[in-house]
Amino acid sequence: MRLFPALACTALLFSLATGAGAQPSLADVERGIVSVSAWGGTPANPAQAQPQTISYITLHHQGEPFPQGKDPVQYLRNLQTWSRTTKHWLDIPYHYIIDLDGKIYAGRDINYAGDTNTEYDPMGHALIEVVGNFEEVEPNQKQLDAVVDLMAMLAAKYKVPVDHIASHRDYSAQTVCPGKNLYRYVQEGYFRKKVAERLEGK
Repeated sequence: MRLFPALACTALLFSLATGAGAQPSLADVERGIVSVSAWGGTPANPAQAQPQTISYITLHHQGEPFPQGKDPVQYLRNLQTWSRTTKHWLDIPYHYIIDLDGKIYAGRDINYAGDTNTEYDPMGHALIEVVGNFEEVEPNQKQLDAVVDLMAMLAAKYKVPVDHIASHRDYSAQTVCPGKNLYRYVQEGYFRKKVAERLEGK
C-alpha cells in the first residue's frame, strides 16, 4: 500500500508511541487517527452543517468489496467527491473509516451530524465505517481491534455508555449494514464487552 509522506509520518509516530505489538492507550488511538488534511481531503463548510452532541456510537460497513492492495487514500478522496457532488451531502457520511490494516481515518467532522440513505436519524451518532462488504467476507482481526479501540476512545471522550454502542441495522429496517459477518460481533455483545474492558484499563 502506497503511503503519502504525511501518512507515513503518522504511522511511524504511532508505532513509536505505542511500541510494536502493544495495546495503544486511548490517547494514542486518538493521536493515531489520520487527519482529513493528511489523506488529501478538504474540510466541510460549517455554515451547511448540523451541529451535534455525541450520545451514540454506530457501526457501518462500506457495503462494497475492498480488495487487498486497494488504496484507502484514493477511496476516501473518491468518497468525499461522490458524497458532495452526487449525494449533495455536507461531506463523507461517516466520521471515521477503518481500512484493511486497521488504520483509522478521519472523515466528516464529528461535531457535525452524519448522513444516511435510510430512515434513521443519525443526529448524535458517531458513525464508524469499516471498509469491505461483510455480507460476503469476514472482518479481519486488525479491523476488529481498531473498532474496539476507536469505540473505546469515543466512549471515554464523549461519555457514551456501552449500551449505546450499536449498528446501522439496529436503527433501520431498510438495511443489512454492517453485514451479517460484522453484525454478529454487535449482536453477540463482543464490541460492548471489549470496549468495557478497555475502559476499565484491561
